[in-house]
Amino acid sequence: MSEAIPSELPEEYRELAATVRDFAEQVVAPVSAQHDREHSFPYEVVAGMAEMGLFGLPFPEEYGGMGGDYFALCLALEELAKVDQSVAITLEAGVSLGAMPIFRFGTEEQKQRWLPSLAAGTALGAFGLTEPDAGSDAGRTRTTARLDGPEWVVNGSKQFITNSGTDITAFVTVTAVTGETERGKEISTIIVPSGTPGFDVAPPYDKVGWNASDTHALSFQDVRVPAENLLGERGRGYANFLRILDEGRIAIAALAVGAAQGCVDDAVRYAKERQAFGTHIGGHQAIAFKIARMEARAQVARRAYYHAAALLLAGKPFKQEAAIAKLVAGEAAMDNARDATQVFGGNGFMNEYRVARHYRDSKILEVGEGTTEVQLMLIARSLGL
Repeated sequence: MSEAIPSELPEEYRELAATVRDFAEQVVAPVSAQHDREHSFPYEVVAGMAEMGLFGLPFPEEYGGMGGDYFALCLALEELAKVDQSVAITLEAGVSLGAMPIFRFGTEEQKQRWLPSLAAGTALGAFGLTEPDAGSDAGRTRTTARLDGPEWVVNGSKQFITNSGTDITAFVTVTAVTGETERGKEISTIIVPSGTPGFDVAPPYDKVGWNASDTHALSFQDVRVPAENLLGERGRGYANFLRILDEGRIAIAALAVGAAQGCVDDAVRYAKERQAFGTHIGGHQAIAFKIARMEARAQVARRAYYHAAALLLAGKPFKQEAAIAKLVAGEAAMDNARDATQVFGGNGFMNEYRVARHYRDSKILEVGEGTTEVQLMLIARSLGL
């Protein structure tokens, strides 16, 4: 069994975490290895999460949500990531990158059109920011959108876009240059529905990890969408998505904590069962101390994302704390995956064991939604450096 849910959490949060934990162990875990091996999207798992209301956790009931908050989403992500990071990132991207921009910056008409199906989990939205020449430096965006009468005409490309090519993907919100200002590029965000002529989804990537997560490159060739598909104020697209990324880093930190804790839990079980030199390997100080350090990393990272989430919910500045949480948790997940693989020895190199999948999956947690270097840059800036 995984470590106990922190007792200081209010009862409703504890109940949510326990419910998601049961779902993860009983529904997600039995099919994880197969989906990873086949690189197949887990539609049946997504349907189960949708039925539980997980995609609607932080949204008001008036838009089909559960009336919860962002911290509730984070708790769900942590529990799912203990057993399957691909499933967890599907939920994280669907909510914080797909639906949240609509909720934060959309018109009432856009919210009424898109949010009910997104919150219900019957549709997914995607977040088109990264380009071949614009990753961490998103200001180098080259995708363009120009107004032609009542329509935007979009041209360009995006890469590494999660949830962009599933059978239930409804749209991709893309950042695009819509003009020039005295400060440089005017970047806005445009909603491009799936199936729009000229919008092409490339075949899925062959990735190191997150093999059951849907990820594609996208291209836009004279893609026409209505002018009302502008999301938020014109020229505020870059600033708005920076806010979305700040929030998303808390969610990614929660996912990373789940991965780190999952490695601890699996290592503890294995160390109690595996025999070597006349006793279980957990009785050897070298193994016991390695697992103790793993637990320490997971607990420190958990406190970091709890703190960042608390500031977010209180309406206080949280950019620095989100960067710290993402930095600490991402490194904890990668370090714990490496150490857990070592505890498992040769078995840790076999994909049938979860620690092997965590070893492949966790590296992206130091890259996606802001690299380790970007987090360090943000923290340094917050210190006036």
